[in-house]
Amino acid sequence: MMFDPLELGWLPRAPDDLRTRLRGLNPAAPRCGELLCALANYAVEVTHAGLFNRALSRMRTGQADLAPLIPFRLSILSNATVDLIADALPIAAARRRVALDVRIAPYDQVFQQAIDPASELYRANSDAILLLLDHRWFGLNSPTPGSAARVSSALQRITELLDALRANTDTPVIVQTIGMPQSPLFGSFDCRLDGTARDVDLINRGLATLVNDRGHYLLDVATLCNTVGAVRFHDPVAWNLYKLPMASRVVPLYADWVARLIGAIRGTSKKCLVLDLDNTIWGGVIGDDGLEGIRIGQGSAEGESFLEIQRLALDLKRRGVLLAVCSKNDDATARVPFRKHPEMLLKEQDIAVFLANWTDKASNIEAIAEALNIGVDAMAFLDDNGAERAQVRAALPLVAIPEIGSDPAQYPAILSAAGYFEAVSYSVEDQLRAESYAANASRAEVKAKARDLGNYLDSLEMVISHAAFDSANRPRIAQLINKSNQFNLTTRRYPEPAVAALELDQTKYTFQTRLRDRFGDFGIIGIMIATTCSDGSWDIDTWLMSCRVLGRRVEWSMLEALVNAAASHQVPYISASYLPTERNSMVADHYDKLAFTRISVGDDGVIRYRLSISEYLAPTLPFRMTA
Repeated sequence: MMFDPLELGWLPRAPDDLRTRLRGLNPAAPRCGELLCALANYAVEVTHAGLFNRALSRMRTGQADLAPLIPFRLSILSNATVDLIADALPIAAARRRVALDVRIAPYDQVFQQAIDPASELYRANSDAILLLLDHRWFGLNSPTPGSAARVSSALQRITELLDALRANTDTPVIVQTIGMPQSPLFGSFDCRLDGTARDVDLINRGLATLVNDRGHYLLDVATLCNTVGAVRFHDPVAWNLYKLPMASRVVPLYADWVARLIGAIRGTSKKCLVLDLDNTIWGGVIGDDGLEGIRIGQGSAEGESFLEIQRLALDLKRRGVLLAVCSKNDDATARVPFRKHPEMLLKEQDIAVFLANWTDKASNIEAIAEALNIGVDAMAFLDDNGAERAQVRAALPLVAIPEIGSDPAQYPAILSAAGYFEAVSYSVEDQLRAESYAANASRAEVKAKARDLGNYLDSLEMVISHAAFDSANRPRIAQLINKSNQFNLTTRRYPEPAVAALELDQTKYTFQTRLRDRFGDFGIIGIMIATTCSDGSWDIDTWLMSCRVLGRRVEWSMLEALVNAAASHQVPYISASYLPTERNSMVADHYDKLAFTRISVGDDGVIRYRLSISEYLAPTLPFRMTA
């Protein structure tokens, strides 16, 4: 059977007792957030979405512990009726570890809401605004030959809307592209003629440029429409009766696309693809069939199918996704195809962690996560064996595990359709990430042989630099600020336009920290923002680091850079706060370790600190400084 993304076919079928389990959730019980996340990871009916929303609302009212779900409030501004979409969004978001609160601005009041600073849109105080605008809002109700002016008119209209939003809020905006709205008027000649199908493509390109220039986010509905087909995406009856902007059967998939984008904004996209071997990246069992007996490569449909899944894995690695192996096999036997099979695209050096043994796969996946210093919630697992998938899913509900069926030709389409690796930016650091993590295996070996931690850190030959924010690195800086949750003292968020404003603000002191060692370049791994106070002191507004560099004393170097800058500006002391969240408990004693003095502890758990510049003693650090 052909895979159909409209069926959300990468998700397992819902259990018969799903309704009972949703109704039975108790806010006082432990792990409510984890249970909600697990229950959201099924292909469900529309009625289940309503049950899920009520369960989530009940958990919020009962002040349940929703970790690892991250709170996010989304406002929708639309020219259409979006209640059905709003109902489908929270369960889709929970699959991406987001506890979504949806607010809907009044129907077809787009400019009115944007212009009025006291409107419902702004009172919602949301984390993002989704502009759910279809082709009708852009004036593309019908094809009009020779009307190239429609393109500039449509782009001018969306520009004015974005200007109105910027005048009233710094909230990031999600702009969506337009799905092809109608059948061609001239047939194949449409793509050559201004004013018909060509208009949609030109407008979508203009929307992408606007988003890039303004630091907003893009939801590519045009690609979604192409994926399912325009005939299935649009429903004129649903529009005429209910003003629904898409067919009702498209809504769950559309909601999933919105949710995966929000997940990427909040840093919950997967970082590592864990691969089974036998019958997953090659046909057959290497331990039984031998090197000559496994099926992979050109000349057969099955062999070429396995090449495609390897090719997709390599493509993901090139854009920064880590690859790992988790196989029930003898280690030496499992490595033979990587070393000796002439048709293998994947090589050992592409794999950051290679685990082939007879331990259960859930335990091995936990070991891989520990070796890579990431959480299991950052992992996706590809395995052809349904029993293994079920076992890992039960033991590790936060691991993404697609239902890939039994036809290897469909594995790449299913894995891609699941959207586990959604991104909202792409930088040099993303390209280097896979190599960086793979090099960590070598670092781990060095650490095991080192006599003590100091010896180990010295052996890494680390080079560190601190510099002010700049436009060249702005996308990476905004990416770190908006997705870092664990080593983040205040978890304040700044979209790209706000980061650009910080670069020009004379009352702010900013820097980005870069690190490299003899194994590779980590790129930008630390961010700090300090604000000048009325008494001449500095207050640390934001301090965050990538967890990849924990244990290397980077935080001490960042503090030393801040203290040196403060001293050069005759700043008497630096103040700071720790704002506890569901995910940053690992830095609860961060300032205590750095010898700050506790000033106060609020009822909300916020701890205030102070550090006297004159009393600061610089430690000996294992870095070579560079500009």
